[in-house]
Amino acid sequence: MSFCLIILAAGNSSRFRSNVGKPYQEIGGKSLIEINLIKARKFKQIKKIVLVYNRKDLKRLRKLKLKNVKFVVGGKSRRQSTFNALKYLINLKGFNKVLIHDVARPNFSTKLLRSILTKMGKAKAVVPKIKVQDAIKQIIDSSKEEYIVSKKRDDLFLTQTPQAFNLKEIYHLHKTSSSKYNDDDISLYMDLNKVKFIEGEKNNFKITDKLDFENLKNIYKSKMSVGIGFDVHRLVTNRKLFLAGLKIKSKIGTLGHSDGDPVLHAVTDAILGACAMGDIGLKFSDKKKRFKNIRSTILLRQIINQIKLKGYLINNIDINIITETPKIKNLKNKMTKNIAKICEISVDQINIKGKTTEKLGVVGKEKAIACEVICSVIKYD
Repeated sequence: MSFCLIILAAGNSSRFRSNVGKPYQEIGGKSLIEINLIKARKFKQIKKIVLVYNRKDLKRLRKLKLKNVKFVVGGKSRRQSTFNALKYLINLKGFNKVLIHDVARPNFSTKLLRSILTKMGKAKAVVPKIKVQDAIKQIIDSSKEEYIVSKKRDDLFLTQTPQAFNLKEIYHLHKTSSSKYNDDDISLYMDLNKVKFIEGEKNNFKITDKLDFENLKNIYKSKMSVGIGFDVHRLVTNRKLFLAGLKIKSKIGTLGHSDGDPVLHAVTDAILGACAMGDIGLKFSDKKKRFKNIRSTILLRQIINQIKLKGYLINNIDINIITETPKIKNLKNKMTKNIAKICEISVDQINIKGKTTEKLGVVGKEKAIACEVICSVIKYD
C-alpha cells in the first residue's frame, strides 16, 4: 500500500496566545512540523507528504527549508484545509490511501503509526481512540431552570490523529457530505462497520494552549540523556590540520588513522554516549583500512543518520577546544556553522569555547590538541 500524508498546520492558534503559531513552536531545536515529519519519514509506505499551511505563516515555513514536502494553502476551517489537500492528491497517480493528521499532535509513537498503516489493509478507515475516564456532566438549560445531568461514559470515546482512509472515498465524502463534518474526518462516515478503531495513546494529546505545550516539553525532558566525548591528537609535521571539519592553515597537523580531527571525534563520541550506542572506535576501527585518512565529517554524518533511525535528535552540544595554537577565537563562527550543518541542528544549539593549559603539558608545549564535549539528546519516540 502507498500512503499520502496530510499534515494540517493552517490554524490561527488563537487559543495558544503567541506571536509564533503552534506549528512553529520548538522542542530541542525542532518545530512541531519537523517532529511530525521526522516520525513519518521512518515509514517507506508514506510516499507523499502534503503540509497545509496558513498564508500568514509562509515566511516561517520557508525558514524551515523542508525537503520533499508539498505546500498547500489552508482554508478558513479544518474541513476546508483538509479538502484543499485532498483536491491536490486526488489527481495524482499511484496513491490509494491517505493519512490525515493534526500538526498539534506531534507526540504519537511510531508504534501507533505502524499499527494504523498495517490495519488499513482490511479496513475502509483506521482511527485511534481512547476511553473517557473522567465523569461526564451536561448542563441542561430549560425555560424554567438550569441543571446538570450525568452522562454514561461507556459509549463515549475520544478520537485522535493520524486517521487513515481510502483516498477516493474520503475525497468523495468531503465533496458531498460537508454539512455532516464535525471536528474530524471520521465524522463524515455514517456506516462504521468497516471502520477499524484501535487503541490510541494518552501521550498523543493535542497541543491547544501553552499549558499543553509545557506538558509536552516535560515529556521530552524526561527522555533527555547526556553523553561526554574526549579526544586528543599529537601535532606533527607533514600532516594536515582539521578542526571541526575545517581545514586550518598550519605548518603542523594532527596524527591519526583518519584525518585526526579531535573536535569532530569528541563530538561523535559525545553523541554516541548520549544515545548509548558505543564509541567512535567501536564504529570506525583504526584497524580497518577503509577508514584510513577518511574525513571525520563523513563519519559524523553516518552517526547522525544512525541516531535519527533510533528516534534521537540532538538538543545541544557544548565544546571545549584545548589548544595553544591555533587560536580558536576567529574560527568559532565557521566551526559552529559547519558542525550545525553536519548535525542538522541550529547554530543556537552549539557552544564552542577555546581553552589553553597555560603552557603546561603536551598541549601547552604545542605538541597536541585536545577537545572535550558534552552533548544532550532527546528521544522523540
